Amino acid sequence: MVNTLELVLALLAGAVLVVGIFRSLNLPPVLGYLMVGAAVGPHAMNLMPDSDSARYLAEFGVVFLMFTIGLEFSLARLYSMKRIVFGLGAMQVLASIVLVMIVGRLAGLGWGAGFALGGTLAMSSTAILSKLLSDRLELDSKHGREAIGVLLFQDIAVVPLLILIPTLSGSADALFGTLALATVKAVVLLGLVLFFGQGLMRRWFFLVARQKSAELFMLNVLFITLGLAWMTETAGLSLALGAFLAGMLISETEYRYHVEEDIKPFRDVLLGLFFVTVGMFLDVGQIILALPAVLALLAALLVGKFLIAGAASLALGSPQGTAARTGLWLCAGGEFGFVLLSQIEEAQLMPASLSQVVVAALVLSMLLAPLIVQASERIVLRLVPSEWMSRSLQLTSIATQSMFVDKHAILCGFGRNGQYLGRLLEQEGITYIALDLDPERVRDAAAAGETVVFGDAAKRETLMAAGISRASVVVITYADTDAALRAMSMVRACRPDVPVVVRTADEVDLERLRQAGAAEVVPESVESSLMLASHALALAGIPLPRIVKRIREIRAERYHLLRGIYRGGEHLHEEALEERQQVRLHSVTLNAGAYAIGKSLADLRLRELGAEITAVRRQRVRLIDLAPDMLLGLDDVLVLLGTPSQLAGAETRLLKGL
Repeated sequence: MVNTLELVLALLAGAVLVVGIFRSLNLPPVLGYLMVGAAVGPHAMNLMPDSDSARYLAEFGVVFLMFTIGLEFSLARLYSMKRIVFGLGAMQVLASIVLVMIVGRLAGLGWGAGFALGGTLAMSSTAILSKLLSDRLELDSKHGREAIGVLLFQDIAVVPLLILIPTLSGSADALFGTLALATVKAVVLLGLVLFFGQGLMRRWFFLVARQKSAELFMLNVLFITLGLAWMTETAGLSLALGAFLAGMLISETEYRYHVEEDIKPFRDVLLGLFFVTVGMFLDVGQIILALPAVLALLAALLVGKFLIAGAASLALGSPQGTAARTGLWLCAGGEFGFVLLSQIEEAQLMPASLSQVVVAALVLSMLLAPLIVQASERIVLRLVPSEWMSRSLQLTSIATQSMFVDKHAILCGFGRNGQYLGRLLEQEGITYIALDLDPERVRDAAAAGETVVFGDAAKRETLMAAGISRASVVVITYADTDAALRAMSMVRACRPDVPVVVRTADEVDLERLRQAGAAEVVPESVESSLMLASHALALAGIPLPRIVKRIREIRAERYHLLRGIYRGGEHLHEEALEERQQVRLHSVTLNAGAYAIGKSLADLRLRELGAEITAVRRQRVRLIDLAPDMLLGLDDVLVLLGTPSQLAGAETRLLKGL
């Protein structure tokens, strides 16, 4: 046996090594924590001296996890998704529980154990699936919305399950009374939170935030979270329920996002410790001996949940392809299964051998989840014959748009940036085809006459149908760098010579995108700062030609396409013409002897010349609410708006009175 410090070091070293490997392989880190726990547990190296103390500490990981779920809990969001959340989500969870109860009863398992096991197996991984949906740009797809709605209901369902499971170990006669008492307590607590807690919490956080102390703010968050968890535990309910209520309270305040960022390190570390303690009770030898049972339960879990979720989706009117995708996304187990399983073990509802089989099946299913998602399209095409027709119609729609165009632009993504770019291209007479995965956006934009179609730019057949062989440029407007890299990789595979322009949030991923083959990368942070700087300099009195020159120099340094341009006489003539017609800002300082000193704005009659005074800077104070009778004084700086010829006339009148 080792001492406590050596144990902590062993746990940290194992966690850093294994979780690092799992993250590099794009596997969920929860599986790494489980492996570390199995290695140090009593069935392997037996390094953990006091498992009960470690379990109690690890419970705080669940507390903070439920707190963050409470932060995400929004009545408005639930109402907007009520059909999916309380329709599809409820059907999936309840049907899973009922099916497991029936099968468990036939296998000799009690009703209470069957109910608890059904709730455990009904859960799917919010962490894994939400990340996969985001990475694959499928959050706004039909099956993506259904999956998120079901995951949201599962997160909510954990709360009553955490209340119910401990009561199932009692006698059948006392069960009804225990459940009724727990329900009354929960309803009273929810009522207090909804009717009295929100206003009180908002005022309390305002008082704390006024102190402008990050340390005090963090201490307050911990106090609220653990305080409410203690209250619910004292009332005979779970720690997790109190943390969930604390998150609900704060979610309706303006401090929600700040709190979420502050609490995340505590949640992740302690939740990792929770999964380590779950892994401690994995008996690898026993699992190997029971491998046929593990594989049988794994197959039953994947197939059963696929059929239940798919059937529920069909019952709510979804097409067969969408229902199949929803079932495939939700068929694996989730991290909340381990949370509920720990409650089952504490209540001693199931034999230890069955718990080992369930844990092993959940771990394997979570390992398989990314692979199932990756193969989901191929599986759907095999299972649903109508999907071939749907895919064919989708590609035909794209090909119809691109059939008679040449040297066009392909826009990958038709969000805000894509729409602005499309309008600009249209004004310049350049044809474009936009690909987007939001069906509502595609429908509305297409109805308005935009050349946008539903399609994934990371798929070869979509790009070919969009006419990439004839396109003059491809613009990727995705905010997510990984999604942009996937799309660019497919563009390069289809046509290596086409120039690709990519948007990125900042300069962190600039080199990655350039090395992947982007002709130009446009960082939003750089462009927004340049615009802010140009306006600030103009209003500070810097001459506009000097500002434009400086902005051009900076852009030439950032964007290699703007370097080394040869300017002929024709281009100079065109540029001069454009500049003569351009409305711009110009500042004029009223030095001693200027005609405008002592005159009112109305006396100057600058509008007759076509110019306008937008602001006056006086003694380092910028004035924008300008009254007609305002008198001008020495050293006032006037910011004028107009074309170069209008500005010249206005400046002459201000200084000489002509």
